[in-house]
Amino acid sequence: MRHTKLFLYFSLLLLVKQSIAATNELDSAYIEHFATTYLTEKFPSTDSERVRISVSHLDPRIVIKPCKIPLRANIPEKSRARNLNIKISCDESTPWKIYLSAKVEITKAILVALNTISKGDTLDESNVALTYVAINKIRGNKLDDTSIVFGAKAKKRIAQGRAISKSNICLICKGDMVTIIVSSESFNIKTQGMALSSGNINEQIRVKNTRSNKVITPRVKNANQVIIHI
Repeated sequence: MRHTKLFLYFSLLLLVKQSIAATNELDSAYIEHFATTYLTEKFPSTDSERVRISVSHLDPRIVIKPCKIPLRANIPEKSRARNLNIKISCDESTPWKIYLSAKVEITKAILVALNTISKGDTLDESNVALTYVAINKIRGNKLDDTSIVFGAKAKKRIAQGRAISKSNICLICKGDMVTIIVSSESFNIKTQGMALSSGNINEQIRVKNTRSNKVITPRVKNANQVIIHI
């Protein structure tokens, strides 16, 4: 009975050692997966940005040594570059490191013209759509909120595929007739006016009251209204 127990004990010990050895064995598929996981955590996708990651395959001639401690990953150069080199390292007493090349493609959702929009045309779902564009191709502050774009008019010609920005649209344009709202805690008064300058939502513009001929600087409320708080 004693010999049987000793045999079972040493058999179990051997299995444990084999299991530990197996966990320390690394191959190219594991290294590539480890690198992909690292990049996915470093460059997460969001509601406004999509991230696509591709890691190159390791050279099959590379011999990957075991590592008894957790691997480490880092990017030696600037992390916003599109083409990256990932350093995978084992910091044991006899350390080693491997470099993999990877590509990180980040696209951002912005509004672009579906077709050529002429000066004065109103922007809506028929000529503007949300499209994901590579961030390295986006210049300046582009718009992604349809609520501040739809109903606006083109200040100048917008070519097909061109991003929509505040500089090429106006929610209220110079010469538009608008409703002026004078608002306080106790009352609202409405009157008519004419825009003397162009602007987008929450921006101040010059408006002439057509009744009093007085020029005021209210803020744009929507496509047809400006508001001034007193």
